[in-house]
Amino acid sequence: MTMTNQSDQTQSDQIQSDAPAATRSRFSPTDLALIAAFAALISACAYVGAIPVGGSGVPITLQTFGVMLAGCLLGHLRGFLAAALYLGLGAVGLPVFAEHSSGLAVFTGASAGYLWSFPVAALVGGFLVKYVAGRKGKTRALAVFLCSITASALVIHPMGMGGLMLVLDISLREAFKIDVVFWLGDVLKTTLVALIAAEVHRAFPRLLHRD
Repeated sequence: MTMTNQSDQTQSDQIQSDAPAATRSRFSPTDLALIAAFAALISACAYVGAIPVGGSGVPITLQTFGVMLAGCLLGHLRGFLAAALYLGLGAVGLPVFAEHSSGLAVFTGASAGYLWSFPVAALVGGFLVKYVAGRKGKTRALAVFLCSITASALVIHPMGMGGLMLVLDISLREAFKIDVVFWLGDVLKTTLVALIAAEVHRAFPRLLHRD
């Protein structure tokens, strides 16, 4: 009876000791540093090239470059967390959004749909790069480009147009006329994302597998 209790206690202690190790392996200090670094990168991108577009209140920035680079480099989970952390920093009052704006009011403005799309786009882009382009290590620039532009087309632009329609009370056609202005810039930014991500994954092939 005593030996059984001791055996059970030993197994229990082993499970408890293994659990923190599993947690640490999921989010290592390196992972947390990468998430924070890419949240900071997205914040910096919001300040670069903030060009107003018409009267929509949605400027052209490099935010989507930072968001998609986070997803395509870090993978779906860490990319999602980096973009979510970026939104959280702005929500608590740090001026990390376009035109040095911040606060919860930004999430109900004309650009709200685009902002809300960022974590989802990083998630989708990172998933596609890891499980489609990254299969058998084929993270070539063209494959990453297709994954990133797919996430942008399926997530960022539809959600952005939805936000425009809701906030500005306009039709889908009018929202599309506003959104289409961003497409050329997105293609250029996606090309840059693909070139950078392909080179990084070539140099660090296990980076995606940490996600």
